[in-house]
Amino acid sequence: MNYPLNLDNPQTFNEKLNWLKLYDRKPVYSVMANKLKVKQFVAERIGAEYVVENYAAYRSIADIALADLPNRFIVKTSHDSGGVICKDKSAFKLPLKKLKTSLARNYFYGKREWVYKNIEPLILIDRLLDDGIHKELRDYKFWCFDGKPQYMYITIKGKDVFENFYDMNFNPVDINHGFKRNVPEFERPEAFDEMKSLCTKLLDGLNIPFVRVDFFYVNKQIYFGEFTFYDWAGLRPFADKAWDDRLGQLIHLPIS
Repeated sequence: MNYPLNLDNPQTFNEKLNWLKLYDRKPVYSVMANKLKVKQFVAERIGAEYVVENYAAYRSIADIALADLPNRFIVKTSHDSGGVICKDKSAFKLPLKKLKTSLARNYFYGKREWVYKNIEPLILIDRLLDDGIHKELRDYKFWCFDGKPQYMYITIKGKDVFENFYDMNFNPVDINHGFKRNVPEFERPEAFDEMKSLCTKLLDGLNIPFVRVDFFYVNKQIYFGEFTFYDWAGLRPFADKAWDDRLGQLIHLPIS
């Protein structure tokens, strides 16, 4: 990050995220970070229609029954990051090495992101979202401070990674995490206001200093993506450090 980490009196966005890893450890965070358990959490708060269907959950690779699965799906794990897409089961090979590595790894030990530490490793088979229009789905990621969305970015992850940041009126904002900005700018999603409202409903009463809430918007339906408590693990510099300082003032740390 190119500056000393001050955990005694953290001020910047990234400093405070690292402080939260160490000192803000509510049990509900492990539920919210669990890619299987979070589905029930979200369904209870905003409705099952916003939850991506889970077809199966397995404790081991040997338990996977491909014959019982639909033709299209995504394979991921409950405690890790990333997934592997299957668009045609007849030509699909399970990512055995990736799954074996993931099941054996406690994601917490990489960058000390506490919310992942106590999640049971499971292989998940979820419905594959596809809007039939874009090669890569748009991912709508809302930065929420004290339960309220303040900024968001739209990202496309393909061969290149693009991130375009916006405020809550969908005005472009020059926050830059080191990724290129997509040109032209994205159009305001027609479900933008609903996604903002869902952020507030999902976080109501939880007193969370900071969390990122992700959504997909497919065929005029919003789907919850995930909660991320430490965006980029609190270890990604801003192109303009002034944003690290400015965003840090929006995180109000709990008083112990």
